[in-house]
Amino acid sequence: MAGVPDHIRPDDWLRTVFSARAVSEGGVIRRKTRDIERIVGRDRFLMELNRRGFRAVQNGGQTVIFCNAEPVRILR
Repeated sequence: MAGVPDHIRPDDWLRTVFSARAVSEGGVIRRKTRDIERIVGRDRFLMELNRRGFRAVQNGGQTVIFCNAEPVRILR
């Protein structure tokens, strides 16, 4: 999703993000935290993660989304 336009609707953004191949395969996707907050807002994003049973972590301006319900362990 390079170059996310300023005018994208939150529903369209969520649909695009969660239609990625990695999502359907239970993989990992990464998005800029500022895009999440600007386009859909933190609360709505967290509600969507909860609805799907996914987990996410933030680091260095990036949000990494684990597209499965498995536990996440921080190794170091």
